[in-house]
Amino acid sequence: MATKKKTRSPSTGRRYSKGAGKTVASAMRRRKKGTLRSGKGGKGGRVKSRKQAIAIGLSEARKKGARVPRKKAA
Repeated sequence: MATKKKTRSPSTGRRYSKGAGKTVASAMRRRKKGTLRSGKGGKGGRVKSRKQAIAIGLSEARKKGARVPRKKAA
C-alpha cells in the first residue's frame, strides 16, 4: 500500500499574513540597498545572505503582531 504525501489543502488559508509578506519584502529591499543590519539595534554586521534577510523580516513581522508561524525549536 502506497503512502500518501501530506499536503496542505487549499481551503486552510494562508500560512503567512499579507502584512508579514510586506515586512519580508521590505527587509529584502533593505538587504539589496545595503542598509539591513543584524543584531540588537542594528549594531551587527551588514546582512548579505538572502536567508538571513528573510529571517529578519519574519522576526520583525512577529514583533508587529502579524500572523507568522512560530519558530522551530532548535
